[in-house]
Amino acid sequence: MKLTRKQVLSRAKAPELDSVRKLNCWGSRLTDISICQELPNIEVMTLSANSIFTLEPISHCQNLTELYLRKNSISNLTELYYLKHLPRLKILWLSENPCCNPDPHKYRMTVLRNLPNLQKLDNQAVTAEEVSLAMTEGEEITAPTAILSTENGSPGSTTENTCAEVSTESENDLLNFSMEETNKIREQLGMKPLPRDKFSSFPSPVELCGNKKRKNNVLNAVLLLLKDLDTESLEIVQSTAENRIHQLQRKALQQ
Repeated sequence: MKLTRKQVLSRAKAPELDSVRKLNCWGSRLTDISICQELPNIEVMTLSANSIFTLEPISHCQNLTELYLRKNSISNLTELYYLKHLPRLKILWLSENPCCNPDPHKYRMTVLRNLPNLQKLDNQAVTAEEVSLAMTEGEEITAPTAILSTENGSPGSTTENTCAEVSTESENDLLNFSMEETNKIREQLGMKPLPRDKFSSFPSPVELCGNKKRKNNVLNAVLLLLKDLDTESLEIVQSTAENRIHQLQRKALQQ
């Protein structure tokens, strides 16, 4: 789901985007927060419990002091690159994202090495000793994932090739996220969860970039569920899909 201008103004009770100081979009099923690049004066942003996977739009929020991103889909700590040039950022809550595992200490050290001015990380105060230790034990991030992939690839490589060049750790994180989503749907339908090896025949979510990652996760879940449906159920799915296609086509024509 995309965060819109109308939603921002309504939740912030503000007349214009440049007058928004605080925004709370907790648990709003958001995947696209590109509107945030139009919030130059925002100071406190609560985006926890969504499905956000990139922090690039937040890099434009130069007055941001507090950022809450717990329980999202940030799969790689290279996304911290987009927060490195926010001079007023003092509080960051990033826990319970895929990027926080599997080594909590390495994660905290890397965050503090790249954001040494933080006063609180994941609801825990940051000490001077921690920041000093992070300078040696944390990993320095010099560019986001997309840029690093481009630099490592051949000159003139396409966006498609760039998106495919991601780390094994990131791929595993996204696969786990896709499995979790699929099995949650199966549980709601009273079906047994699928083991990891059942996902191998479908495209990995890392094959797509941007907001396509989220769509690919949903597509994987749907494709896996189709195997357990009978003829009558599949006919219902077909009818629903056709109706949805017609709706999207009409919407496209109207635009």
